[in-house]
This record gives sequence, structure tokens and C-alpha cells, in this order.
Amino acid sequence: MTAMIEVESLTKSYGSKRGIADVSFRVEEGDVFGFLGPNGAGKTTTIRLLMALLHADAGSARIAGLDCWKQSLEIKRLIGYMPGEPALDPDLTGGQILEYFAHLRGGVDQAYLKQLVERFELDTSRKFRQYSTGNKRKVVLIQAFMHRPRLLVLDEPTSGLDPLNQQEFDRMVKDARDEGRTVFLSSHVLSEVEKTCNRVGIIRDGTLVRIGDVAEVKAIKRYEITITFANVVPADSFKSLDGVLEVEALNHGQGVRLTMQGPADAVIKAAARHPVVSLTSYEPSLEDIFLRYYEGDGPRAAEAHHVA
Repeated sequence: MTAMIEVESLTKSYGSKRGIADVSFRVEEGDVFGFLGPNGAGKTTTIRLLMALLHADAGSARIAGLDCWKQSLEIKRLIGYMPGEPALDPDLTGGQILEYFAHLRGGVDQAYLKQLVERFELDTSRKFRQYSTGNKRKVVLIQAFMHRPRLLVLDEPTSGLDPLNQQEFDRMVKDARDEGRTVFLSSHVLSEVEKTCNRVGIIRDGTLVRIGDVAEVKAIKRYEITITFANVVPADSFKSLDGVLEVEALNHGQGVRLTMQGPADAVIKAAARHPVVSLTSYEPSLEDIFLRYYEGDGPRAAEAHHVA
């Protein structure tokens, strides 16, 4: 396959602040690649290096075979870029901003642009400073997609979007993939990457700790189920059930907290044998998951350094 992005031993230091160290990965043309990690892990630094907004201390980065720094102008013609923190003129309307970027690109398909505006239900007559956070994100998303770029580079693209617009974004990514275009998106939301991506790289503390098919995400995905019963129920009765990793008794034996991986079918059926007062499911933040999965120098941390 043809590589759209090739990164080799990329390193950027901010002195005492964390940057990235010796990051290497490859994104094939047509992939939807998720760059996953907690906030502050190095995702935005990597993207800014790819976009030649920063210079690396060491290593190399190429997009479509072009050097990211020496040939950045040619590269930018191929890319639709959505920054995590856009800085746009607050006194321009959404429509004026999109028109400006369209001219910058040498013109875009106006019918397609109108379709994107309608899909996100964006009022283009309002000034950028009057928009909510979600509507500001819509403007930046539309400008990234509107010229049908060969490569989309999206930094935390759904941050601030409501659930309906997140679903619309998922459909747009699917459309781009179906058209053979490449998508590189960063996220700290595990479920977002799992839904939209076919390949994933996981970064922590500026270091790439895992890379592979999106199934790799399942290796770290954990969630918790808390069940409250009307009577005392032995917590040990849940220990051997499929999907249960850890069991903690609560409320003097009238409750249980389960750390889960995979389907909860066996747990639900076992709980149904007793009078249930309440049942809640909670997916911990990615930061919490990383602290558990990649903590210390134990077997999980050792496994994390294996690159698929």
C-alpha cells in the first residue's frame, strides 16, 4: 500500500514541559487513523509538526512522499486541517470565513459547501464571536472538508459538538473513507476512535505505546458496572463470570462494583436472579484507563511497549 503519512523518530522538546520523543508510525492511503491519548499526551504537538507549524528537534515526517518542512506549501494543497484551537477573525461571519478559505483554495464546489452547511445546520450569517463553542467547531470542520482534500488532519474534531452533530461527523468521515481519502484524527475519547477508525496509535507521555488495528483499543478498554441489590448478594458469585476483571463488594454486601472488559451479558443475567434496586454503567476517562493499564513497570506496562 502507499503511505500517506510517514513519521520516523520524531522528537520535539519544550524543555521542562512534555513534548514527544522518538515517535514513529505510518498511515496508509485510504486509512482512517485514530491518534489516541489523554490530554497533554503529545497529540497536538505531533499534528503541528506534520503541519510545519513547529520544527522537530530530530526525526523526519513526510506526507504523500513530501517533506513536511521543506515542501510544506505543496503539502497544504493536499490537506484539510482542523486545529484544536482555531484562531479566526471574530468579526467575520461564518459565511465570510468559509468564503475566504474557499478563495484561498482556488475555489470549491459551492453545491458541496452548501450541503455541508445544511448537514450541520450552521447559520452562516452570524459573526464568529457570536457562535457557541459547538458552532465555532462546525465552521472549522466545514472548511477542512469543503475542498474534498486527499488527506484530512483533524485535532479533537468533535470537541464541543452535540451528539447529533457528532453522528453527522461520523458519517462525513465514513464518506471520506468510502471515497478513498485518508483521515488522521486525534482524540481522547476511546469510543469515538473505536467507531470511526480502522487503525489506531496510542500515545502517552509523548511516547507511542501501541499501534495497530482498531481492535487494539479493546485491549485497554475498561468500564465499570455498579449494582445495588435489595438483599445481601455474595460479591464472589460474580468473579468467574465472562467479562469480569475485578470485583468489589459495596454497601455491606448489598452492592457490587465490577470492572469489565467485553460484553456484560453474563453479569446482567446473574444480577437478574436477585432483586435489583439500581444498575449503572460508567466508562472511565481515558486518563483513568491509562493510569491503570500503563502504570509502573508491571506486565501491562511491558506489554504496552510492544508495537504491533
